[in-house]
Amino acid sequence: MPTPKKPASPSATSSARKPLVYGAAVVVAAGLLGFASYRATAPGGTAPDTSSAPAAEVSAGPRDGVYPELAKLARRDPDDKLATGRADAPVVLIEYADFKCGYCGKFARDTEPELIEKYVKDGTLRIEWRNFPIFGEESENAARGAWAAGQQDRFWEFHRAAYAEGAKEKGFGKDRVKALAEEAGVKDLGRFMKDLDGEAARAAVAKDQEQAYGIGATSTPSFLINGRPIAGAQPDETFDQAIEAAAEQARATGEDTGNAGDDAGDPAP
Repeated sequence: MPTPKKPASPSATSSARKPLVYGAAVVVAAGLLGFASYRATAPGGTAPDTSSAPAAEVSAGPRDGVYPELAKLARRDPDDKLATGRADAPVVLIEYADFKCGYCGKFARDTEPELIEKYVKDGTLRIEWRNFPIFGEESENAARGAWAAGQQDRFWEFHRAAYAEGAKEKGFGKDRVKALAEEAGVKDLGRFMKDLDGEAARAAVAKDQEQAYGIGATSTPSFLINGRPIAGAQPDETFDQAIEAAAEQARATGEDTGNAGDDAGDPAP
């Protein structure tokens, strides 16, 4: 089984050497995220049974397994092009993922659409994407392409095209990424290609990588749900339980800020 390549970004590499920058309690959370081995991350192969992974144990009380330091990583920026759902939603799911990751694709195709239908559209959930390319140059290309598509409000369309069945097998060279942008309906492909190789895209991807390494994430997909770590493409019910527990806790503490406003954000198509 191949090992994920080190990220090219100096800031991400530096961060990888000194994780756990969000407080001592995050050491435990990092252990949970690290439970998902590379076997649960690899671009190919057979998915292991991870349904009993400690990082996914969410049947206890809504406070159990939740780390306030991690909950604070939710950006809740109404202008975030790589997010969907109300900026003031009571629950935020942060996803750290790589477009070459087979199990990220499984989550994107099988689980995420259900979460959007069930929780994003009713205002309970917000999903915030973090680019976490760990499989080398083509992963970096796809990550920067996703960001560039987002600058023209086509991130989720690019996301869907890049995670379609058979998409990753075609690779993510520059020409392929451009083709995916065209498929996603990006109107200005010239601007897209300029943004793809621009410093802003590189900085945005490096920032996401740094955050992922900073909490000790070593595999994709990795998730935080209101500060609760979940590792790997877990069964749908794992996400349902975590989201509902987080919503219950938000209601109990008065964190649900009410009806969506002008900064609500549109659900992913």
